[in-house]
Amino acid sequence: MDMVKYFQNVVAPWMRARFGTSERGAALVEYALLLALIAVFCVVALTFLGGEAAEKFSDVGNSIS
Repeated sequence: MDMVKYFQNVVAPWMRARFGTSERGAALVEYALLLALIAVFCVVALTFLGGEAAEKFSDVGNSIS
């Protein structure tokens, strides 16, 4: 087997598989970052509005009783 055919049949596919520019994992990273951002937003919102929300729920609960 000459060097050119060896390179085309063995080395080139291995290099494409190893160092290719596949972006399959990029979507997963983007979704993970989006989920983390939403979680941080929820924690911050509950921190600032938690007392008021608890008070409103108490008021509603008392008015139903």
